[in-house]
Amino acid sequence: MKIRQKLTLQFFLMAGIIMVLFSLTVYFLSARYRRDDFFQRLESRANSTARMLIELEEIDAELLRKIEEDNPVSLPDEKIIILDNNNHFVYTSDFRNVILYDDALLDRIRLEGKVRTHSGRYELMGLLFVEEEERFVVLSAARDIFGFDKQKNLGVVLLFLNGIFLLLYYPAGWLLASRAFSPISRVVGRVEEISITSLNLRIDEGNGKDELAHLAHTFNLMLDRLETAFTVQKDFISNASHELRTPLTAITGQLDVLLMKERSPGEYRNATAAVLEDIKNLNRLLDRLLLMAHASSESAKTGFREVRIDEILWQSREELLKHEKGYTVNISLDETISDIENMMVMGDEQLLRSAVTNIMENGCKYSPDRSVEVDLSYTGTRLSIRFRDTGPGIAEADIGRIFEPFYRGRAEGTVKGHGIGLSLAKKIIEIHQGEINVVSGPDLGTEVDISLPPSTTG
Repeated sequence: MKIRQKLTLQFFLMAGIIMVLFSLTVYFLSARYRRDDFFQRLESRANSTARMLIELEEIDAELLRKIEEDNPVSLPDEKIIILDNNNHFVYTSDFRNVILYDDALLDRIRLEGKVRTHSGRYELMGLLFVEEEERFVVLSAARDIFGFDKQKNLGVVLLFLNGIFLLLYYPAGWLLASRAFSPISRVVGRVEEISITSLNLRIDEGNGKDELAHLAHTFNLMLDRLETAFTVQKDFISNASHELRTPLTAITGQLDVLLMKERSPGEYRNATAAVLEDIKNLNRLLDRLLLMAHASSESAKTGFREVRIDEILWQSREELLKHEKGYTVNISLDETISDIENMMVMGDEQLLRSAVTNIMENGCKYSPDRSVEVDLSYTGTRLSIRFRDTGPGIAEADIGRIFEPFYRGRAEGTVKGHGIGLSLAKKIIEIHQGEINVVSGPDLGTEVDISLPPSTTG
């Protein structure tokens, strides 16, 4: 059974049950009101009759009967019996003895003062009437013909209305379910349009407040993650195929030339060294491509923990100098850093080390003296790392594109590189909620500023 049909049936059952319960409540409250009202009228008739007979000396039983015969306030088929303390008749209008009672009922009336009961089709009100030292039991009975007719008519009306409304509830439930499911139908239609080639499409979030809007928003966030994952995968494949082709072609060419004829041991040694250098460059390129893919993925933040940024700087320096003996990296800590906690950040140690190493390498690579100055400071809310070199600087036309993957400026043709370092560093800094800015100009050197939030604000 479809959800729409289930909702329609549930609405029909709930509305029907509520309607029936409401009708039963109205009917029984009405019946209770009729009963209470009729017993009050019986009590009033019993009191007035007893008062006339007992308190007024001018009225005897015979005269009272004649008065009651023409009394307009008498109840339908009314019977009144008055008994003295010895259960002897003082007055009665029940000549056919249709009112049934016994001594136990009379004793109960004398004990409780008022008793409501039934005698066949009659509703009977018994009460104790006290006059000076005498105690009388008054039994007042009648048939509420008009009240029962009204109650019966109310029951028929409620039964008829229940039938009519129950017939209307099902189509009303179907209409309500259709209107409730129309946003879901639109969501389903939109989702069916989304495929691997159209992950940029998003679901309309409507008013942005109800549960369906929350569902659409959650689904859109999932689509964002999927689109990011597919983009990372696509970029990695594209970048890898583009960048790996050149070193692999160079290695293949060198090996082909080497095998064309016999070579001297020196030539084999030189060729092997060249091929080994190309393979090392290829490994470094693969490492950076994998780091870029990892930095672009959703899982990059799952390994975050507290790390010391000064240790990251020293480890990056040591790693860089291990491969490049001629480089110089000078690290200085500002006096604003007075506590170890001021140097703690939440992040991925490997990614941060890679970003710092790439920036250090760029600074040394383009400086005439192969050196870079690194300054670490703390402003109270942010950790700041500044990298300064004395290189030729970056042209104004290139500075806006230096963070693009594989982009290399026109002045960098003589320096080996792949154009990955700064783009990788930017991705890493951004996933750590940081900022990276570059200030440079021709013959002015380059300054790279990184700002990171500390794990604790001092």
